[in-house]
Amino acid sequence: MLKQNLQQRLLQKLSPQQLQFIKLLQVSTVMLDARIKEELEENPALEDISLIQHEEKEEYSFEDEEKEDYKEELTDNSDEFSIEDYLQDDSEKDYATSMAYDSDDEEEKKELPYAQSSSFYETLQFQLNLIALDDKDFLIAQQIIGSLDDDGYLRRSLISLSDDLAFAQNIDATEEELERMLKLIQSLDPAGIGARDLQECLLIQLRKKDVENPTIKLAIEIVEHHLDEFTKKHYDKLERILNISAERLKDAVNEILKLNPKPGDSSADGNSKQMQIIPDFAIRNNDGVLVLTLNSKNAPELKISRDYREMFDTYDKQSSKDKKLKEAVQFVKQKLDSAKWFIDAIKQRQQTLIKTMNAIMHYQYDYFLEGDERKLRPMILKDIADQIGMDISTVSRVANSKYVQTEFGTFLLKSFFSEAIQTESGEEVSNREVKKILEDCIGKEDKHRPLADEKLAEILKDKGYNIARRTVAKYREQMNIPVARLRKEL
Repeated sequence: MLKQNLQQRLLQKLSPQQLQFIKLLQVSTVMLDARIKEELEENPALEDISLIQHEEKEEYSFEDEEKEDYKEELTDNSDEFSIEDYLQDDSEKDYATSMAYDSDDEEEKKELPYAQSSSFYETLQFQLNLIALDDKDFLIAQQIIGSLDDDGYLRRSLISLSDDLAFAQNIDATEEELERMLKLIQSLDPAGIGARDLQECLLIQLRKKDVENPTIKLAIEIVEHHLDEFTKKHYDKLERILNISAERLKDAVNEILKLNPKPGDSSADGNSKQMQIIPDFAIRNNDGVLVLTLNSKNAPELKISRDYREMFDTYDKQSSKDKKLKEAVQFVKQKLDSAKWFIDAIKQRQQTLIKTMNAIMHYQYDYFLEGDERKLRPMILKDIADQIGMDISTVSRVANSKYVQTEFGTFLLKSFFSEAIQTESGEEVSNREVKKILEDCIGKEDKHRPLADEKLAEILKDKGYNIARRTVAKYREQMNIPVARLRKEL
């Protein structure tokens, strides 16, 4: 049975302006620049003052140019232009003079060139074109190359490749034919390409070396028959099984360590631009006083188009409005409102970034003065949110994607947040301080006898940090430091 009920509820929803601000707040400087360009293209009511001024400088009047030419003709009663004068003028304009006329703004707009290099797919295809193959073998080899992943491995089975060839190109390829073409590709450069697993990849590379060399022979035997012991660094066990000295094992291990486990990775990004970190903030130490600045790209000079304002006023003042005119007024008003919202959101973003970063800088003032990680205070998102009177989610959006440039490096804001650890004296310190001590201890350890987590916990306890072994293991994993057994060297 259907019933109708009336209910009164109080709901809180974000306005379109608030959603736009949230989206802009969490993007980085590079993404903001792209977002502004996108908005300028989509909304003709929005203008960039800096771009307009730049265009005005480049514009010139053809009539003015004609007038200048006419004046020159009237005033030039001298002899014809001398080539010596031209050479003299050109020689005086040296490199230093030309550099003086170049503005800093123009230099900032120049992009660094990126080196053009081929991907390993293109490298393989180029080598394949040089080999005399019939049409069927050539298409099979092409299919295998196209099936390699970015690391250069063939993760798919030969049966699956056979099905792909049958459905896509109507080629009936046997597993033996696929295996033969795979071996051909594995003989190409870079060495190790086309392998189906790590073991095969390492063996391909080793067999391209001098296989008569005893060290290479030993390395091949280790990879082929004792890879598990090698990866787990059970060197004592390898010495016993192979009946070899520690010195011979060390030479063979060094040969294996020289190999590339990801042969396709070296050139996989040849055609792609690497992301460059552009800091959102800069902190400068001015004789003991920290000065915070916001990247100028975060403060674009945007304004609402005067033409669109005048257009709206003209349409709005007309007494008789037909359907088309009403639609035109509505369209112009929508673009004007959208431009105003976007400008307000950008300004609000600037204020929030400065406010948040200023609070972080003063909270970690001693650290930003010297860059000593041991002076980092324990700090969580709530500490900064309480200081600036904003929500924790707002601080999180700022910290997760923004970078600050200091005199001792460029860092993600998120890295300055850390939990508190209490020492034996009752003092609260940042866990970054503990991680720094762990890193120093591991860096100074005897690599023949690396320190286990229990020993590291004892060292920290002696220094006044009462931390359990599992906490040491957690911090070590966060710093991407392997366990003691995997840090062992011969």
